[in-house]
Amino acid sequence: MPELLGYAAPGSPSPALRRCVGDPDGFARTYWGQRPLLRDTGGFADLLDLDAVDELLSVRGLRTPFLRVAHEGQLVPAARFTGGGGLGAEVGDQVRDDRVLDLLSAGATLVLQGLHRIWPPLQEFCLDLSAELGCAVQANAYLTPAGNQGFATHYDTHDVFVLQVAGVKHWRVHEPVQPDPLERQPWGGFADEVAATASGPAHLDHVLSPGELLYLPRGWLHAAAAVDATSLHITLGLRRPTRYTIAQALLDLACADPQLRAGLPLGLDLTDPAQLAPHLAATVEALHDMARKADPADVARALRTGQWTAHRPAPVRPVAQAAFAAGLTDGDLVRVRPGLRFTCVDGRLELPGGRTLTFPAGCQEALAAVLAGPPVRVGELPGLDDTESRLVLVRRLLREAVLVPAGG
Repeated sequence: MPELLGYAAPGSPSPALRRCVGDPDGFARTYWGQRPLLRDTGGFADLLDLDAVDELLSVRGLRTPFLRVAHEGQLVPAARFTGGGGLGAEVGDQVRDDRVLDLLSAGATLVLQGLHRIWPPLQEFCLDLSAELGCAVQANAYLTPAGNQGFATHYDTHDVFVLQVAGVKHWRVHEPVQPDPLERQPWGGFADEVAATASGPAHLDHVLSPGELLYLPRGWLHAAAAVDATSLHITLGLRRPTRYTIAQALLDLACADPQLRAGLPLGLDLTDPAQLAPHLAATVEALHDMARKADPADVARALRTGQWTAHRPAPVRPVAQAAFAAGLTDGDLVRVRPGLRFTCVDGRLELPGGRTLTFPAGCQEALAAVLAGPPVRVGELPGLDDTESRLVLVRRLLREAVLVPAGG
């Protein structure tokens, strides 16, 4: 059985990227990682609105760190808006709606974090967008009272889509002071340069209205302030890989190279440039030799741990899934869990988080068919002659959250 490398698409072709950027091909050529895009999309209130924010803050039992609060450019300590939930819910990091109301009335900005994990419409939208962009997508929402600004001018170390949902927000965008910054290069390390650039003419000065989208590549400076009403916008963080990501994987593989494992001479002072120079040159040469011979398959395997776990697949309903598995019949339809990353070769199924499932040789044809992507009827799985064998295979994959019911 050849290696089957899989990524289960969320379903039918998704309009998520087209909804954001209009023409995905044109966006990729002209804007992606290069320059900002501003366009009117028609609205995103179906993903989150003010009523949904109230629901999250008041009745969902939200806990930190799913909420941050900023006031006058500074983060508010969580102790000022969290507390216990009463008898049977004493845990002390739950969001207190009364305290949030007080801070909001004083002009604080609320930041709802990780909505791609806790709010179903954004779960599905981010999963679809992740499949199309080829990178993990996170969702935060920012609620800012009229006339207030949440954060001073700064840059992000990932690309973003800003979706204006309610109210309006005045955005000032400036060109980067550090092009394509990595996560280890936050804006605080360039605070003076950021402040100086922010004081000059803006590349984009625009009041974002409901339904408008702003795309910012990583590194572009920005600051936003609500104007005359409470503003709500969603920020989608696009965690796309870089060449540095590949370089890190190569360094992880370097431990297999005897030249790079070799010890250095007794008494060597690595902080002395003159003593370091010949050993640095030898190390660079060994790295070059190792990298030149690197097998893409080895590098891809090294990258899987980080790439596969960066974005969770679609939620699984444990109670319903267990009941479906227990009552499984030959007539049921199943499919791979949307968003699941995996590879399968010779009956060995590798999954995110280091999980590995092994299957007998007689199951390989059926396994390949059920992992191929489209929904499949249990009774139509090839290579297994009896009903019980098919049910045993599919039940195991259901209980391991590899497959889900496909309906129909």
